[in-house]
Amino acid sequence: MARSAGVLMPITSLPSKYGIGTMGEAARKFIDFLEEAGQTWWQILPLGPTGYGDSPYQAFSSYAGNPYLIDLDDLKDAGLLDTSDYTSEDWGADPERVDYGQMYEHRFKVLKLAVQRFMENPPEDYETFLREESDWLPDYALFMAIKEEQGGRSWLEWPEELRRHQPEALREASDRLAEKLTFWKVIQYLFFRQWEHLTEYAHQHHVRIIGDLPIYVSPDSADAWADAKQFQLDRDGRPTEVSGCPPDGFAADGQLWGNPLYDWDYMKTQGYDWWIRRIRYQFRLVDKLRIDHFRGFESYFAIPYGDKTARNGVWKKGPGMDLFRAIGHALGKVDLIAEDLGYLTPEVIQMVKDSGFPGMKVLQFAFDTRDTGTGYLPYQYTRNSVAYTGTHDNETVNGWIATAPRKDVELAERYLHLDPIEGAHWGFIRAVYGSVSDLVIIPMQDFLGLGHEARINTPSTTGNNWTWRASEDAFTPELARKIKDFTELYGRKEV
Repeated sequence: MARSAGVLMPITSLPSKYGIGTMGEAARKFIDFLEEAGQTWWQILPLGPTGYGDSPYQAFSSYAGNPYLIDLDDLKDAGLLDTSDYTSEDWGADPERVDYGQMYEHRFKVLKLAVQRFMENPPEDYETFLREESDWLPDYALFMAIKEEQGGRSWLEWPEELRRHQPEALREASDRLAEKLTFWKVIQYLFFRQWEHLTEYAHQHHVRIIGDLPIYVSPDSADAWADAKQFQLDRDGRPTEVSGCPPDGFAADGQLWGNPLYDWDYMKTQGYDWWIRRIRYQFRLVDKLRIDHFRGFESYFAIPYGDKTARNGVWKKGPGMDLFRAIGHALGKVDLIAEDLGYLTPEVIQMVKDSGFPGMKVLQFAFDTRDTGTGYLPYQYTRNSVAYTGTHDNETVNGWIATAPRKDVELAERYLHLDPIEGAHWGFIRAVYGSVSDLVIIPMQDFLGLGHEARINTPSTTGNNWTWRASEDAFTPELARKIKDFTELYGRKEV
């Protein structure tokens, strides 16, 4: 991997007049900014349609795109909307926060107008799209149509015949909900055509995309509903055990994520085809792919279903390298990043090494005096790694400086020789840029020098995550020049 650099910036965090960042003009301007700043990579968060809690890591599908990311101005330019259809809607009072309640209330109303006009004269490639996505799109569209009919309830609360995916009940639902099925299919067509145009634009401007794949699927997802045999579920579709991580010095009760766990024994009998299809599909969309919670492939933490904490969970063996050998045999060499953070045993470390995938180095972790010897100081990095100041789950650098224990901050100040005039965030950026890691990714909030108010996510909390958005004037030529200077100074400008 050539020495290079990039930016972590959720699409939802881009500025726009309509409540949320999208794949339209603001995204194209951001790509222009990345090109001016000498950046090779734009890392995004998962693209899936979000549900309760608004987390992109708890999507209704591993394959579908998030309708909120569809740009309304681009739909207008395609003749599917009039400006008056969406400019008068209330998209939220704060231009630097996503109001997901307003999104849910108003976005689909506008998108239904676009779909109605689309179906008056569908383009020739629409039927081609339906054929190409036939492995997942019919199940997803039916899942969303039934969910809408059921008032948004989880599929675990649907009538038994639908919950158990009985063919006759599905045929009747498909007939009854034909118009709704069409809506959800067209939405995906519109999403992926905009995504294709955006990635084409990125490549024309020498920017490549790093995607993000959650290890688990949401319990309330088309994946779990339509292909239940891949998961550890009982005959009613309920998990027998769920995902999470054990208690530690940071969380006394551990973390209870609640995702269904995979039936790895069954998956192995199928040659891990479910995973091969999932990975292959992602590489149709992105140039490089980060897999979240990579250590869960070596061994995973299983918590009894119904428990309120993770205290009673146990570690169980995962597929390890057997899975990645199967993926490599089917797909060849895949450009993956292993999110190897968290509790790492010698077995996990060996699996990451055997895979050959670059792991992650997060500079903030280096200064946690409760957990010394973690390997996150820059002199401990290896070339085959991706270095970050922080991730979407961390404070911004300036937020960390303001909230971390004083002795941790003092250690960072001494180690990095932080200059209060330049700003602590630039000291952190300088350290990872100067490291031997082949790739460096900086969250956009750190380049902007923002504080706690710009934090994207606080793990194991709900209610105020995934909402931060950049201001309209954030991406200045002056900032682009400074980033480019850093990129060239530390030999990270690809030529």
